[in-house]
Parts: sequence; C-alpha cells; structure tokens
Amino acid sequence: MIPTFYRIHLEKKLTLAQFKLIEILLPVIQSEKQIRLERLSRVFPSLITSESRRRKLQRFLDLPHLTISLIWFPLITYWLTTYCRVGQSLSIAIDRSQWGRINLFMVSLIWEKRAIPLYWSLLPKLGNSNLDSHTTNLEQILPLFSEYKVIVLGDREFCSVDLGNWLKSKGVSLGG
Repeated sequence: MIPTFYRIHLEKKLTLAQFKLIEILLPVIQSEKQIRLERLSRVFPSLITSESRRRKLQRFLDLPHLTISLIWFPLITYWLTTYCRVGQSLSIAIDRSQWGRINLFMVSLIWEKRAIPLYWSLLPKLGNSNLDSHTTNLEQILPLFSEYKVIVLGDREFCSVDLGNWLKSKGVSLGG
C-alpha cells in the first residue's frame, strides 16, 4: 500500500496507467532480492509475455518525467516538513561505491540509524570521486535542507580542504 501523500503526489505526476503500473511494481520490487529488469519482467504479474513485460517496464522507467527531482524530491520535502522541525540538525552521508564497472555516488539522510537515499548518480569513470562530483551531487540536495542545520558525513575519500571550504561557504558543517 502506498502512503496517502505518495499516492496523491504520484497521481498528479503520472497518468492513470503509469500510476497503476507503479502500484503493481513497488510490491514486486520490495519482494525481490535482485532488482534487474529481466528478473522483474519474469515476476511482474501480467498476462502478456515476459518480453512484452520487459519492454513495458523499460518504457516506464525511461519516462522523461520520472526523475529524482520531479518525483523523489517533493516526497523528501514532505517527509522533512512532517517529521523534522525547522532548525533541527540533520546528518547527510556521502559515499562512493564501486561494483565492477559501476561507480555510484550516493547522498543519504541519516535518520534513526537508517540511511534514506536522497540523491545518487553514476560517475563517468572508475576510481575515486573528485571535488566536482562532490559539489555537483550535493548541490542537488542542499536546497531541500535550507531550513535545517546540515552536517555532512563522509569517509576518508571526502577529507578534502576544498570540499570543507565549499561546504562552509554553503553554511554546512563537516562531520567525521
């Protein structure tokens, strides 16, 4: 079951058919250990062939208005205004993970010993991230936290003086 605010928000952003698809897709995603398009198309409950289901899911996931900023950020903003008071200190964790040829930059909100994904991007090269990728990714989410005191946490990959200065210029604290 999709929470009421999520339902209202998604119904505004998606057509009825797209909304019904996501309503079916979310429990399937939650029940699977691996989320790969081929696997989802096999277990997606529909009477059409597996290949047709794969193409349908692929077209849905490729929608131009199915973006982090249009779909996810309003949900995060609602969540923040509902559960956090203005001026509250909030911890944001930044991390980079590499699995084979996939290099992912992740920004998450730490809340009650959980990491809530805020923003993520695939880095164009393997290996460590750089100041440009740090600032580009953080600039995406910092406007969501303008009413809060933000502390950014990162491991040794993020111990750059330049990053610290940039965060300070944005009114953000750097944690360890």
